[in-house]
Amino acid sequence: MKNPMGQKINPLGFRLATTQGHHSLWFAQPKNYSKGLQEDQKIRECIKNYVQKNMRISSGVEGIARIEIQKRIDLIQIIIHMGFPKLLVEGKPRRIEELQMNVQKELNYVNRKLNITITRITKPYGHPNILAEFIAGQLRNRVSFRKAIKKAIELTEQADTKGIQVQIAGRIDGKEIARVEWIREGRVPLQTIRAKIDYCSYRVRTIYGVLGIKIWIFVDEE
Repeated sequence: MKNPMGQKINPLGFRLATTQGHHSLWFAQPKNYSKGLQEDQKIRECIKNYVQKNMRISSGVEGIARIEIQKRIDLIQIIIHMGFPKLLVEGKPRRIEELQMNVQKELNYVNRKLNITITRITKPYGHPNILAEFIAGQLRNRVSFRKAIKKAIELTEQADTKGIQVQIAGRIDGKEIARVEWIREGRVPLQTIRAKIDYCSYRVRTIYGVLGIKIWIFVDEE
């Protein structure tokens, strides 16, 4: 039986072991796998909530591109890739220790050591998560979605990317009927596995309801 529908796949999962690596590295018995996955989710949420509360400016951009988690028997290593780490650390050098204590308390770690490091990204607006946060902030401030997307595309051009596609779905600009709008600039070869494509989906709450933002960024071809 023929299926005429388009088969959608997450661009990151599609490229694993070619141009994309795992954001979590650990081994577990099959019965403990779901527990480890939930633990990762809690760690990421805890870090994001802390960063949101303690950022020096209220720009709406947390600046977290990704959080990598590496687990060993007695140690959990967390690497936070941030676009603007100064906004979090400036004025309070003990913030990382405070964040470590927070995560340890939240997850009730007793026998495992936790180590958190922050690495700075050179071109933050070349990462879809940071760009999605920027667009979300604009939409919350009732900026027209076209203006927000065009500004985001301008920012990615400064980060030397080869192409970008942005999609927004929901009650855009407060219209009664939900719709999907998208804009593409440059090349975004989604079917080419060796093309390094960064992707994120982001949910933003506005006064009209929830909007979904999806961003694909074509970084380079290997």
